[in-house]
Amino acid sequence: MLQWIRSTEASQAGVTLADMLTQQSSLKEVTKASAFDVEDLLQRASVNLLALRLNFFKKAKLAQSFKWRLIEKGIAPDVADGYTQSLVLQLSGKISAPLQRDRAAATPLGRLSPVEAKRLLAQANQCFERGAYADAAALYRNVVEFDPRDIGALFGLGNALSKMGFLAEAEQHLRRAIASMPGSAEASFKLGVVLRQRGELRESDIWLRRAIKLRPNFAEARIHHGITLLGLNRVREAKARFAKVLKTSPRNAEAIFLMGHVARVEGHFAEAEARFRDALKINPKMPHAWAALAGVRKMTTEDSTWLQVANNLLETTLSLDEEIELRFAIGKFCDDLNDYEQAFRSFKRANELLKAMAAPYDRDAREGFVDDMIRLYTAEVIAHANEGGSQSTKPIFVVGMPRSGTSLVEQIIASHPRARGAGELGFCDDSAQGHDSELRHKLHGSLQKQKLAQTYLRALEAKAGDAARVVDKAPVNSDYLGVIYSVFPNARIIYMRRDPIDTCLSCYFQYFSPAMNFSMDLADLSHYFVQHQRLMDHWRSVLPPQSVLEVPYRDLVADQESWIRKILEFSGLEWDERCLNFQATERAVATASAWQVRQKIYRTSVARWRKYEKFIGPLRRLARD
Repeated sequence: MLQWIRSTEASQAGVTLADMLTQQSSLKEVTKASAFDVEDLLQRASVNLLALRLNFFKKAKLAQSFKWRLIEKGIAPDVADGYTQSLVLQLSGKISAPLQRDRAAATPLGRLSPVEAKRLLAQANQCFERGAYADAAALYRNVVEFDPRDIGALFGLGNALSKMGFLAEAEQHLRRAIASMPGSAEASFKLGVVLRQRGELRESDIWLRRAIKLRPNFAEARIHHGITLLGLNRVREAKARFAKVLKTSPRNAEAIFLMGHVARVEGHFAEAEARFRDALKINPKMPHAWAALAGVRKMTTEDSTWLQVANNLLETTLSLDEEIELRFAIGKFCDDLNDYEQAFRSFKRANELLKAMAAPYDRDAREGFVDDMIRLYTAEVIAHANEGGSQSTKPIFVVGMPRSGTSLVEQIIASHPRARGAGELGFCDDSAQGHDSELRHKLHGSLQKQKLAQTYLRALEAKAGDAARVVDKAPVNSDYLGVIYSVFPNARIIYMRRDPIDTCLSCYFQYFSPAMNFSMDLADLSHYFVQHQRLMDHWRSVLPPQSVLEVPYRDLVADQESWIRKILEFSGLEWDERCLNFQATERAVATASAWQVRQKIYRTSVARWRKYEKFIGPLRRLARD
């Protein structure tokens, strides 16, 4: 085992171990498998694995590949989850000697007494409190197997799994906890947090509201509801949530930190930094606040203490999302100081950890989606697709890959007195919910178009009042331009085109939601970009030329005024000098580009990838002559 683990990547090691397990006769029929035999095999394997001193992100990568290989081999997902968590427990190397003895001498689960189950639950809670999440998860699971309706064990298991990055499994157990006790504010709260971590912001909003309704003075739920509202670009509501917490708890470090985040979104970077430092005075070991300091300005050699503290924090017990955020921040720090090798190393580790939390990117599924949209929305279909659509000229859809300059163009247009920016509203993200198959195989009828148009226009009005033009810059809209044109044939579509490698590398350097699972691996990014470009080429070939304006990022940077004039004219807006000085516009920007859009246009982001040329690997195929 040592020989093959040394000669392979961690992910391949997980695959190999899963193959070894599925060759065991006891696994051929899962319902009859001996859990103790499997545990014994995992324990023997992990002894050899531990000897290699794998770091955390390699353990996470190994565990993720192990789980998905088991599922590929026909093992039921819930069973695969259990074996994976057992493997994580073994790899953690944190099981204390007393705990090992307790596990070895434990009464078989079927004969656990209520007293013994209560003792295990208390022991699990103690493990969780000291940050031994793998140990806690194993003990919670034992109690759940004894009593599948134990609310404390189900909640604890979901909470521990979320700390370890097993978000899908955490959601499953938290939903079971709520089914056992629908009135649990704690379970509703934690489910809302996990859903946000998975990128399900609208459902997160629902569950966090429920938690607050069940317990009106639940400060932590209010804080996390505010975080979800920020993700939904509802900045004013989020700010009100944090302010309400601070009214009763003025020294709540989390709420102070988040008010700093709001200040950053609103473009007040000095205030943001002051708030982050205020939070750190109360809680000096707050990883999120320390990481955020690197994002409010360009770091310099005078900030060397920041890097030292960040590295020290990595040596402490952190949750997975805290470590990921710190590693992205360290990457940004090193990039600011032109230490590109160290920067890339930190970004790479952050992405490997993040990828372990996400579902695997499915290349076949992505290609299939693009094929379906191209097959459905032919030039002939598009010629009649606008029949029954809305005549509104209000929407402007700024589309393109994430990090391609869409936030910049939104900021430029939103600087016009007759226009507003709605952020990433996502027209087709909403309309596609639960209807993906239908959207891929048939057109909307007139009645559906009218309902979609009315719903979307109400959303625009809620965001921007009576503005003549409103910008929606959600990247997902790029996938559904045929649908958008059929509903809003008079809308304007601005396509941002940036150098492929610069775009992909910028995505790789950004802490995105696990829902954007293509962004965590350079090979996946390369594949996604090719498919994105294939679909955008199709849209530009079939949509009427007057509907789409292509804006090359390089040209916009080189000739700012000429291109801003073109953008405004295309959008049906007269020239206004304020659009040329867009960086001075006061508005909330809740996307990853909150800092960049407050700066004058700069050219250093063009061909930035040259600084990382020796690291880009799979992105080389995207290079343009």
